[in-house]
Amino acid sequence: MSHAAGEPRVIFVQFKCKLGMAYEVAARLVDDIENTPQVYSTSGQFDLIARFHLDALQDPGLFVTEVLQRIEGVAETHTIIGFNAFTPRHKPGA
Repeated sequence: MSHAAGEPRVIFVQFKCKLGMAYEVAARLVDDIENTPQVYSTSGQFDLIARFHLDALQDPGLFVTEVLQRIEGVAETHTIIGFNAFTPRHKPGA
């Protein structure tokens, strides 16, 4: 996967938290991690999902293992790397 110089990289990380820790983990993500624009609680296998904007040269694997997985209360993570963001097109007559 290649990125143009300076183009930010977007990753989504799902978090499985230790019992009773989901709200504390969410608070740490939004309060302590600078490049965290959104965190959502979720149903299903994981408790939270967050979107992160990384610098083009920042290694997502190191960010996840050395920053996110070290947050107290995080039991497991699953990382999804975003390639393209799609937005609505201009519609004729609109």
